[in-house]
Amino acid sequence: MDTEKVRNETFLDSHVDTEKNYELSSNASIAAGQLKRTFSVWSVLGIGFGLTNSWYGISASLVTGIQSGGPLLIVYGIIIIAFISYCIGITLSELSSAIPSAGGQYVWTRVLAPKKYSSFLAYLCGSLAWVGSVFTSASMALSLAQTILAFWKLTHADYVSKPWHNFVLYQLINAFVMLFNCYGKILPYIANGALYTSLFSYTVILITVLVCARGNYNSANFVFVDFQNNTGWKSAGIAFIVGLINPNWSFSCLDSASHLAEEVHQADRVIPIAILGTVTIGLTTALTYSIAMFFSVRNLDAIINNGTGMPILDIFYQALQSKAGALCLGTLMLLTGTGCTISSHTWQARLCWSFSRDNGLPFSKYLSIVDPNLGVPLNAHLFSSLVVAVLGCLYLASSTAFYSMVVGCITFLLLSYMVPTCCLLYRGRNNIKHGCFWLGKLGLFANIMTIAWTIFAMGFFSLPSYMPVTAGTMNYVSAVYAVYLVWALGYWFFPIKKYSCREYFAGGVSHNEEEEFPNVCLTEI
Repeated sequence: MDTEKVRNETFLDSHVDTEKNYELSSNASIAAGQLKRTFSVWSVLGIGFGLTNSWYGISASLVTGIQSGGPLLIVYGIIIIAFISYCIGITLSELSSAIPSAGGQYVWTRVLAPKKYSSFLAYLCGSLAWVGSVFTSASMALSLAQTILAFWKLTHADYVSKPWHNFVLYQLINAFVMLFNCYGKILPYIANGALYTSLFSYTVILITVLVCARGNYNSANFVFVDFQNNTGWKSAGIAFIVGLINPNWSFSCLDSASHLAEEVHQADRVIPIAILGTVTIGLTTALTYSIAMFFSVRNLDAIINNGTGMPILDIFYQALQSKAGALCLGTLMLLTGTGCTISSHTWQARLCWSFSRDNGLPFSKYLSIVDPNLGVPLNAHLFSSLVVAVLGCLYLASSTAFYSMVVGCITFLLLSYMVPTCCLLYRGRNNIKHGCFWLGKLGLFANIMTIAWTIFAMGFFSLPSYMPVTAGTMNYVSAVYAVYLVWALGYWFFPIKKYSCREYFAGGVSHNEEEEFPNVCLTEI
């Protein structure tokens, strides 16, 4: 039978069929004590943007980008990465519309991959996604710790930060933020609050800094033309590429909304809105925010060489000429970052829970439980938070641990996007039943760009941020890759069958996805 004809005949029924499945699965999940559909489109967008929060990401990781090219890199880097993010967002939106599942990437992979390799590829994809989410939470917690220490540095000029200061604050922040995800009913309100807090903070900071800095604005050349390489790299091109880590981190985690597919009605429509809405809000806020902040810089050398370690706080101080005022704006940024980190914990817990339902992690029997009283996958949440706490030890080994955590967040997530995208292209875009969001040739271009950028980022983002390299400034993300591979492959191929993931991994088959998505693929491969 002509596959294009089949696709056209089935497309109009896809939304109706999916909605019926939503109602059935929702009733079944409630009866089983699983997650309920309590999120609205605004709540999902709140989780998506509350986590990605591009303008905050630019602020928190500015220490990386500002030394790799100055304001020019950040401004043009945002535009470049936003373009890439739209491609990634389109890819994820198409997949989540066709195959709406809390498992996200690994379920998409299981459905689209050749049957012979589907279980292994789904397992690999799920583990990449979960590890990426954990690194995101770790990088967020460390950025909050650095912000608090910058507050202290601003008011105590003689203070010298020690690695253990960051480590202790990191652990306290991780423990504090963990509490917010222990009760399910408040999460939609927190998600909405995170969205409004972010937009409110962005508006207040933008207006305040611009008004207070009037009459002392820097030149347009400083913001848009001058390239300032303070990395030690002789190649300006490599310095620029390495600096793209800052804006790339600010647009990461775009899959977060897709993992709420079982907690929202009409997920095939809502999830794409949330993903692409996140990129659009992120581009608008990050670009305008960055331009405004850089026009307000009075002395970039002082920020780089004698600052607090948090460049955005130094910019606030230079613009306002008031430590109290800078601390007030910094507090708004801290509140926004806290909302980001709470959203990150929500996301990583959902990933851990959904992956554990299919026996993708050790102790899956316990991690897959949803607490019937609290309404959250509490064990998965606590386990993921424990892993985040362990990752904090990286900071004791390297002063550039934040850089490594940021790179880990970016690359692990990109790899988890690339796996189902490759499976989609291998199967053929017209050989699957499309969801209500499908962009044809534009979608194909977005798929290719997603794969190409992943390969590019894996290579260049593994380079050190500064030259010459020392043990303390080395980018240890390559070592992280090695540890991940040993764990992932070791757990899959473990020789004792009782403990081997290969023997028990379901890849989404045992949790309604097999019944819900039997007709997605129109051809067998």
